Amino acid sequence: MSHLHRLPSLTHVAVCGGTHGNEMSGIYLAKHWLNNTSELCRSTFQATPFLGNPRAIEKCVRYIGRDLNRSFIADILNSKGSDTDSYEVQRAREINQNFGPKGSSQAYEFIFDLHNTTANMGCCLIVASEHCLLTLHMCSYIQKQSKVKHCSVLLSQQNPQEETYSVCSVSKNGLAIEVGPQPQGVARADLLAQMRSIMAYALDFIELFNKGTLFPAFDIETYKVTGAVDFPRYPSGEISAVIHPDLQDKDFQPLKPGDPIFQTFSGEDILYEGEDTTYPVFINEAAYYEKKTAFLKTEKRTVSLPVLQKKF
Repeated sequence: MSHLHRLPSLTHVAVCGGTHGNEMSGIYLAKHWLNNTSELCRSTFQATPFLGNPRAIEKCVRYIGRDLNRSFIADILNSKGSDTDSYEVQRAREINQNFGPKGSSQAYEFIFDLHNTTANMGCCLIVASEHCLLTLHMCSYIQKQSKVKHCSVLLSQQNPQEETYSVCSVSKNGLAIEVGPQPQGVARADLLAQMRSIMAYALDFIELFNKGTLFPAFDIETYKVTGAVDFPRYPSGEISAVIHPDLQDKDFQPLKPGDPIFQTFSGEDILYEGEDTTYPVFINEAAYYEKKTAFLKTEKRTVSLPVLQKKF
């Protein structure tokens, strides 16, 4: 048998909706669960729902002063507050106090973070790295149980030395669930149902793990983020071309050197000049225009995981 890896049971679990205030599936689900907690209850634990960015939710905008999902860094969490701090800086400290502190033994064992994307990502499970053993086992369980056709696993951490900054990084383990395509500020019943179903399977996995289920070794297909590609721009900084029709909506599909990726406003094609095939994600994501990102590049990677069971 493959090496057996044991981890402590999970008793403190939280579910965050509305980290971004215009991604409506997680917002409506979190609001529903705040009034109907039984749906998040299992025999060995009960998950705690919360709204990540209430002020942004109220205004139906991504954020008020800065991106909350980029705010869980040491410089913010460990510094003293001041009157000039943005709302998201204050909120990051509150969440860290309630569910952390980040990196401590007191931190919650797991946080789920619910997102929508305008890109054609399907149901995407975002994990920090291939070293997140328990979360990747959870992803495999979700993929096997779910009836969703496309349920991909994205490894978001490009460099193991880089500081993590998302809501999920406050807890010992975490999973971001990204469902799309869905316009900002809009709820779609089909995508909300998919997110709700994935959450149910994820909580079922924790229940099985807490009860001592032995999860066998396996290989899982993942997509690891390797970099970002910006739009072509005029010297003034304005965008000079848009996503090519042949690339639009082709998230997780292979992009080969020489394939078209942009089209100028005069109709000229701009081709991909990379040396290797990549698998673009978050193609033409509305929220990434401000981040000067037309899409993220990924490489397809198979990760081998050992047997997992709870510590007794």
